[in-house]
Parts: sequence; structure tokens; C-alpha cells
Amino acid sequence: MDHAYDKVFRGTAFTSGTPQEVSVWEDCLFCLDVEGVIRRILKPQDADYSRILEAYRDTERFRALAEGQYFLPGFIDLHIHAPQWAQAGTAMDIPLQDWLGTYTFPLESKYADLDFARKVYQDLVTTLLANGTTTALYFATIHKEASYLLAQICADKGQRGLVGKVVMDDKEQNPAYYRDESTKAALADTEEFIQRVQELNKSTKQGVYPVVTPRFIPSCTDEALTGLGELAKKYGTYIQSHCSESDWEHNYVLERMHKSDTFALHEMGLLQDKAVMAHAVFLSDEDADLFAETGTAIAHCPISNVCFSNGVLPAARFTQKGIDIGLGTDISGGFSPSLFDNIRQAVISSRMLEEGVDPSLEPPERGLPHSRIGANEAFYYATAGGGKSLSLPIGQLEENYVWDVQVIDVNAPNTRLPIFDSGLSMEDLLHKILFLSRPENIREVWVQGECVHKRI
Repeated sequence: MDHAYDKVFRGTAFTSGTPQEVSVWEDCLFCLDVEGVIRRILKPQDADYSRILEAYRDTERFRALAEGQYFLPGFIDLHIHAPQWAQAGTAMDIPLQDWLGTYTFPLESKYADLDFARKVYQDLVTTLLANGTTTALYFATIHKEASYLLAQICADKGQRGLVGKVVMDDKEQNPAYYRDESTKAALADTEEFIQRVQELNKSTKQGVYPVVTPRFIPSCTDEALTGLGELAKKYGTYIQSHCSESDWEHNYVLERMHKSDTFALHEMGLLQDKAVMAHAVFLSDEDADLFAETGTAIAHCPISNVCFSNGVLPAARFTQKGIDIGLGTDISGGFSPSLFDNIRQAVISSRMLEEGVDPSLEPPERGLPHSRIGANEAFYYATAGGGKSLSLPIGQLEENYVWDVQVIDVNAPNTRLPIFDSGLSMEDLLHKILFLSRPENIREVWVQGECVHKRI
């Protein structure tokens, strides 16, 4: 027997290489090494296809999809407030500033209690995996121990987690019951958190990573922002924050810093290739150019933007500028843990931006031309775009990428997708999957070659 591969999978897969085009691997063999990396993809017409199939198909290392099942890359969620899972679906109709002060900060302060943190975080990670999210970029809270606990849960449950201990050190802008003790303490706790997660990563197959995380400029002093930029450089970590999210936040920064979020964050050393900024709805052309120049990515959160951002991200325009974009649920500013739901909303919001929403205006004045994206682009953002945003070999089913997949079953009991045309194109089939799938259609989820979720 050929022992070259640790596992071999057989089936049809969809993957993105560019925002507009989807590739289809029909009835291929995906050959993995022991690290869960795709080392070879064999098409039926390839010379070694039959040999490898014969060698593996009656072994425990072989997995073939049933009729009506397909591989999709695992989804990459670029923006989640993990503690807010406890309030998902509530208070979606009030302004951002009121929402933070009345609901969110009181909730996040409870994560000093590790038992409470464990209960919520275990449920969240399990739920996200069941929704096909194999990689997640998390905001935790200001609490060092609870933030580390979230990284441990990701490691234990097999999700690739990027976790940030949140910094909120400005005594004038944050409530007394929920803020860092001091700027010095915030930076010291962040450094210790970075070191501990980097040590945890050494024994985690799929990877867990520390993320430098100033909540946003309104919650941080200039000293903290600069110090966090220095820590990110010292340890080579990821960076995340919010940028130009809403009218209130965007205008606050202009008044305080006399410049946009983008240029202020850049001066603090917080824009770079491993940085992901959430929302970025109000970027100017100059801001967008700086994102592209520095390699900073945008976490596009289409559901939460409807509720809290006062605008729609011009994703198509920013993609054309060369900015990496991925999708985020923004739990709990977004109510749904599903990136399928956010794929759908990304398409809908882009059409509303292009066509406008005020019927009293004439059509030429009503919207922003050339703003629409389709299902292919939204699928790209949820997969390959997220991988590029994180500079990791994830989000695509290609050789030398890791085996992060969700197995979609269009014939799942009680959630069968309505397919009546035997001549349906593969692209149309993918679009049906993207628009109609429910969690019950996700039969299995694999991360780094390991099965982490299976629906019985």
C-alpha cells in the first residue's frame, strides 16, 4: 500500500481563487499529510487517481462523500465579540453608544467570573463550528485570565482561534466598573497574554494566536495605543480594532485626533499586513489607499452594519483598490453566528447601496454606482478573502492549503435543498447552497485534517 498520505478524501469541492470566479474540483481525491495540509489533488483523469483510490478506499484513512454532499472551505469569521454571545439577538434597535453603555459593558464586566466565561465561551465555539466557522478572530474582554481561557477552549475544541485581550484604559471614556486598572497594567497584561498564548500555540495543531486589541480609539489613551503598536511589533502578533464604524465613533476620532481613525491608527503602529480593522464604513479615498498600502484588511460585518454603523461598506470599490476583505458576524452587533447569513446580507446590502433606498429620489441620484457584489464575491470574502486577510494558508481548497472544510449535504433530512433540474450548473448549485443552507445541511466540519463537528 502507498503510505504517502495520512488521509484521502473523495468528492466534489467548491473554492475561490479570485472574487469573481469559483473553481470546482469534480470527483477529486484530496490527499493530506499528517499535519492536515493538502499535498496533492488528483482529478479522475490523472494517472495516479485510480492507484491512490485503490490503495486507500477500504482503509480507515479514506472518506468519500455520499451523493448530494459537497466540500466547501471552512468559513473564516474576522470579527466576533465572544463575550457578547450571551446577549445575541437583544437590543438591536438602539444607537451604538447607548447599546455599549446600557447592555454591552455591564455584560462584559461579568467575565471576571471564569465559571461564567467558560460556560459562554464553550457554547460559542461549539456553535460556530456547527455553523461551518473553522477560524475565528475574537475580541474577548479586559480580563487576562478569561481571555486566555477562550484561547484554551479554541485549542481544545479544534477551532483555529485568534484571541485578543481587550484594552480599555481611558478613565474618562470607560465606566469605572469596566476598564483596565491603568495604562501600565493594560500593557503588562497584554504582554503576558501574548506570551502565554504563543506558548499554547506550540502544542495546538490548528493554531491559536494572540491578537493586540485596542477596543477602539474612544476607549484608549494615546499612550496605550502607541504601546500596543510596539508590543505587536515586538512579538509579531496580529492586531485588531474598530475603524470608522459609525457616525458617532468616526466623528469622535476626528474631533479628538484631528485626523481619521485610519491615519491615527497608522501613526500608532497599528496598521500592517497582520492587522484587521472591523467595519471601516466611512473610509475616505485617502484612508482606503493607506489600507491597501499597509496591507491592512477589513472585516466586513454586513448584518451589524445595518443596525449600528449608519452606512454600508462599499466592498466592491475597496476590493478594486486591492484591500483584503473578509466577513465577520460581529456577534452580538450582528445577531447571527452564521457566515451563511452574512454572505446573504453582504449581497443584499450591496444592491441597496448601488440602487439606493429613497424612492423620492430619481434613480440616477438614488444610489452609489458599481457597488453591487454577487454570491461569488461574498463566498470569496467568507473563505479565501478571510485567509488572505490573516496571511494564513486557509480558505481555499488547493494544494499546500490546510484541510479546513465543511461537508454540505443538500439532501439533509428536513432541510433538503430544492433541486429539480438534473442539468443545474455547478455555479448555480453553489448559489443554492449559499442562499438556502441551514446548520442542518452542515454534516461535518474538519479543521487541519481533524473532524471537529459531526451532525448525527
